[in-house]
Amino acid sequence: MSSSEGFSLDDIMKLSLKQDSGKEPKVEELALKLRKLQQAKRALEEELWEVQVLKDKLEQEEENLSSEAFQLEVTLKEKEELLRVLQFKCDEMGQDSQRQQEQNKHEEDLVEQYRCQIQEATLKHRKTRMKFENQLQQLMGQHKNLFAMFIPERLPAEILTAENATAQLLKAEKLRMDQLAEQQEELSVIEKLSMPIEIDMVSLTTEV
Repeated sequence: MSSSEGFSLDDIMKLSLKQDSGKEPKVEELALKLRKLQQAKRALEEELWEVQVLKDKLEQEEENLSSEAFQLEVTLKEKEELLRVLQFKCDEMGQDSQRQQEQNKHEEDLVEQYRCQIQEATLKHRKTRMKFENQLQQLMGQHKNLFAMFIPERLPAEILTAENATAQLLKAEKLRMDQLAEQQEELSVIEKLSMPIEIDMVSLTTEV
C-alpha cells in the first residue's frame, strides 16, 4: 500500500511544484524523485491489483448469492406446491373421514336397534315359555283329575286331546325360537360387515 511505502499522491504533487519553481534540480534530487515516482507507481499498481482482486471476489460472491437465491426460490416454489397438495389431500381425507364416521354411526344405530329387538324378542320368548310351562302344568293337573273322573274307555281320547294341545304349544314355541335365531343371525352379519370398515379407517390413518 502507498502508506506503508512512505509515499503518497501528496508527495507527487510536492515534487511537481518544486519542479515548476524554475530552479534546475540536482541529479541527486532527480534520482530521488525518480525512486519516489517508481515507488508510487508500484504502490498504485498494488492497490489496483488489490482492487481488482476484491472486485473479482465480490463478483464471485454476487454470482454465488444469485445462484443460491435462485435455488432457494425454486425450493420455495416446490415446498409451496407440496404444501398445497398435502393440504388438498388432508381436506379430502377429512371429508372421507367425516363420511365414514357418519356411516359408522348409522351402522352402530342399526346394530343397536337390532340388539334391542333381539332383547325384546328374548324377553317375550321368556314370558311365552313361562306361560307355556304354566299351561302345561295346568294341563297335566287337569289330566290327572280327568283320569280320576272319567272311565278308562274315554282316557285315550282325552290323552289325544292333551297331546294335540301340547303339540300346538310346542309348534308355537319352535316358531318363536326360529324368529329369535333369524334376528340373531342378521345382527351377526351386520357386525361382520362393520368390521372391514373399521379396518379400512385404521389403514387409511396409517398411510397418512
